Amino acid sequence: MDLGIAGKTALVCAASKGLGKGCALALAREGVHVTILARGAEALEATAAEIRAAAPKVKVTTVASDITTAAGRAAALAACPKPDILVNNAGGPPPGDFKDWDRDTWIKAVDANMLTPIELIKATIDGMIARKFGRIVNITSSAVKAPIDVLALSNGARSGLTGFAAGLARKVARHNVTINNLLPGSFDTDRLRGTMAARAKSAGKSVEEFARVASDAVPAGRFGAPAEFGAACAFLCSVHAGYIVGQNLLIDGGAYPGTF
Repeated sequence: MDLGIAGKTALVCAASKGLGKGCALALAREGVHVTILARGAEALEATAAEIRAAAPKVKVTTVASDITTAAGRAAALAACPKPDILVNNAGGPPPGDFKDWDRDTWIKAVDANMLTPIELIKATIDGMIARKFGRIVNITSSAVKAPIDVLALSNGARSGLTGFAAGLARKVARHNVTINNLLPGSFDTDRLRGTMAARAKSAGKSVEEFARVASDAVPAGRFGAPAEFGAACAFLCSVHAGYIVGQNLLIDGGAYPGTF
């Protein structure tokens, strides 16, 4: 399927690894010029080289910055001031017991996982409306659909973004600007492997054994691949997805047991 977005420009956050990288690669393969952001310059440049090899006709721009800071957002927008596509993504806050968190911990989580995406949307949406095309995809978490007790920081901050996006999406849809959210479950990323290693050590099990049990618990029988997550993102950014507005697409291999 031709997604109809060749020649468009995209700003993809936290794109040096994992799900953000999967989205950037998928968009580039569709002919989208991508500006990719991440804090680590070395991993970012390695990903840029990989994207250029996979999609030699597109322009790949890198910005090594912390998107959760005003300076980081300014650098990103200076490199890509008029994106047609915005993929919001940021590392999730740490797990723990809410009784151990002070106000600063909460503010940091809300700033990174709610307010930063809102600031980027605010900076780019008027241009999308003026050009009569825009696609905004927020990478949130399956915890928005089924809260996870030890991820209260993520539950709260990402749910706040989800509520905000739902209201705004209905206001801008008539301009061919869509806002949707992708809710990942367990994907084979560095973050998942790091989390499993810590949990396996705590449980006195090998990482391999812990990973096998965890993947077997997913109805699909495996963890997700960043490439298939990226493909879903690319479709939401396509010309064919203009009637998908304010939705939360859960991609978790069937782990969520509910009907709705």
